[in-house]
Amino acid sequence: MAICGNLLIITLVSYSKSLHSPMYFFLSQLSVTDILLITNVLPNMLHALLKKSAAFISISNCITQFYFFAVSESSECLLLTVMSYDRYLAICRPLHYNVLMSHWFCWKTVISSWSLSFLIGLNFTISISKLQFCGCNIINHFFCDLHPILDLACSFTTIVQLETTSTTSYSYHCIICLYNSRHF
Repeated sequence: MAICGNLLIITLVSYSKSLHSPMYFFLSQLSVTDILLITNVLPNMLHALLKKSAAFISISNCITQFYFFAVSESSECLLLTVMSYDRYLAICRPLHYNVLMSHWFCWKTVISSWSLSFLIGLNFTISISKLQFCGCNIINHFFCDLHPILDLACSFTTIVQLETTSTTSYSYHCIICLYNSRHF
């Protein structure tokens, strides 16, 4: 149902001329990230529910699933950052809105957010794949989060935890950079 709703948003924004504004463009991109998140987690969860047994996932499958989760989640954070800037301009600088939030700027920010998201996901995947794992390399979850992976690791995990913290604070940095680049 959620996938159909997101596809409907994408279709309506694409085909309706009245919805060709930056806000709806960013909402359609946010719908793409939601579709990626849903299709990343839902198949394993449904498989576990239909089998009525515990869900197990191997380390290699877990790292793959975590890559797609990191890409879609970081893209969602970056798109929400851009959307907050869009609403800030619409409310606080309405006379400059059309110049500052041009069609080209919207495409640039979306391409940048997806590119950065792929790099962030790749960075996490490489860092996690360098860890050494002990014992059973199977995780008892249908969704692969960072903490179950780090719990299985025998090696030093502080670097991966620091990367997580720095990536989380990145969206705040983007807001400040966007604000400063448009005002100076």
